[in-house]
Amino acid sequence: MDAQQKRNIVIIGGGIIGCTTAYFLTRHPKFNPQLHKITLLEATAIASGASGKAGGLLALWAYPTCLVPLSYRLHRELAAEHGGAERWGYRRVGCGSLRAHVRNSNLLKPAPAAGQSAQNGNGAGENLPIQSVVGDEVKDEKDWEKLPKQDDKAASLLKDSRLPADLDWLDRDVIYHYEEMGMPGSTETAQVHPFHFTTAMAELAAQKGVDIKLGARVTKINHTKSEVQNIEYEDKSTKEHHTIEGVTDVVVTAGPWTSRLLPRTKIESLRAHSVVFDADVSPYAVFTDIQLPTDYVPEHRAAKGQKRKHRGNVDPEIYARPFSEVYACGEPDSTIPLPDYADQVQCDEAQCDDIIAYIGTISPQLRGASIKAKQACYLPQHVRMGHERGPLIGKTAVPGLYVAAGHTCWGIQNGPGTGCLMAEIILDGKATSADVDSLDPKKWKV
Repeated sequence: MDAQQKRNIVIIGGGIIGCTTAYFLTRHPKFNPQLHKITLLEATAIASGASGKAGGLLALWAYPTCLVPLSYRLHRELAAEHGGAERWGYRRVGCGSLRAHVRNSNLLKPAPAAGQSAQNGNGAGENLPIQSVVGDEVKDEKDWEKLPKQDDKAASLLKDSRLPADLDWLDRDVIYHYEEMGMPGSTETAQVHPFHFTTAMAELAAQKGVDIKLGARVTKINHTKSEVQNIEYEDKSTKEHHTIEGVTDVVVTAGPWTSRLLPRTKIESLRAHSVVFDADVSPYAVFTDIQLPTDYVPEHRAAKGQKRKHRGNVDPEIYARPFSEVYACGEPDSTIPLPDYADQVQCDEAQCDDIIAYIGTISPQLRGASIKAKQACYLPQHVRMGHERGPLIGKTAVPGLYVAAGHTCWGIQNGPGTGCLMAEIILDGKATSADVDSLDPKKWKV
């Protein structure tokens, strides 16, 4: 369809992908508010799912490689244009990976007083000795399951390093190995506050005329083999059913709920828990591998007569964030099915307390910090055998029906690139800012 013909575009989903798609459509040279109507339907609220509960990490070492450079650059440009540093906390951060061996004696250290760091005997910036530490195996306990954040390529970019002097909120006595993202031009890392970034994108899109309808759960996309026709949705508060007629283009950006509307996408959901500490620390993103004492049991589990949950090695991720926050996430699970609405997601508080306890073993400063949030969300992932992990972005077999979903842990990072490309695909007929042919939904029979 010609971009200069009347278009009635509906975006389904108010997470980062839907909001950036709306934003870039309104900034596209061919966008004409006299001809183009854009409606965004969100079942709950903007950023109510993973887009509001993610870590907000941005990285040139993320995946898929065909999308990352464009999106990382767009983050920088958006921040420059709209005051992102102040509005959504855009900034560069240091990034590294550590290994720690925690002994029972380390657990007795008191948390530092307010305003003090956790520096101690090893000395800031000194080389830490590489040790071989092997713990006793605990029977009938499972290994820690990793979030799909780092792939083999990203791990290969890590280089042995000194523990940075300003990474002073970790206990240097327990850390025996540190690596930093050390490949110039390939390992730059930054961050945003995901909730503030997503809501800002929605606000900027609305200022250009996008009609955002909240509490609107899409129940059906009606189409023929040659065109889309209309969208049916239910009002969450009144339970009334509505239909948007004369739809010319539909973009499904519903994250883990995408398969509910387009089963052929095979987008799966993975629940992830996270916590937010109230703490102002130096800006680092840290991946951990923590060996715990054989007999260590977090206090909240010991109080219930429970044993330790894992064999002894855990690897929570910790991101210092702007606005005096530290975000941390633990292992994923698939024990609770995806609910109908984001505000129905069940949070297992014990899993959040596990994260808090494990991080407290290597950071006395965070052990003494108050908790701003305990939360859970579902990550959308497209499982593809023998191919680089990545989302589906582009046209489906039905003209006028598009999908942009399955971004796993990298939705915030790849949101701007995805939104930019979707605007091009819809209004130009093809993506021109990056070659994302490998992410074409039609390759996967969608």
